[in-house]
Amino acid sequence: MRPTARLLVKPRRPVRDTPPLLPPLVLYRSLLRANRKLGKDERSLGDKYIKSEFRAHKNLENPLHIVGFLTAWQDYLSMVNRNQNNESDWKKYQLKSEDLVKLSDEQIGQLYELMKETKNYHLGELEGEEGEGEGDVKN
Repeated sequence: MRPTARLLVKPRRPVRDTPPLLPPLVLYRSLLRANRKLGKDERSLGDKYIKSEFRAHKNLENPLHIVGFLTAWQDYLSMVNRNQNNESDWKKYQLKSEDLVKLSDEQIGQLYELMKETKNYHLGELEGEEGEGEGDVKN
């Protein structure tokens, strides 16, 4: 049996299970564009956070850190874009235990502080709504 040309040709690149990484500037712009679909407060917080993170990681030289950084942000982008019509899905996102194990003590502390601040923000938001409702009632 004679081999055909199709069987002899090998792919130039290995097959990937994940989508290719976006270049940093394209990813940055896509993230800011995706944040436009969020609420006013969420967008403001998200835009500031994205900008500060990209500035902080601007001079990374370790390829593993660069790939990890871009992969994490690309995962966030796909999650926000996938669930743009169903807000409750991405808001209920929970950190996986294997991802939590990879965090340093400092990162865990920052995550805890972020959790406390968001809880305080939402509690203040609820108290503000209750106060507004009381003024609307007329006797």
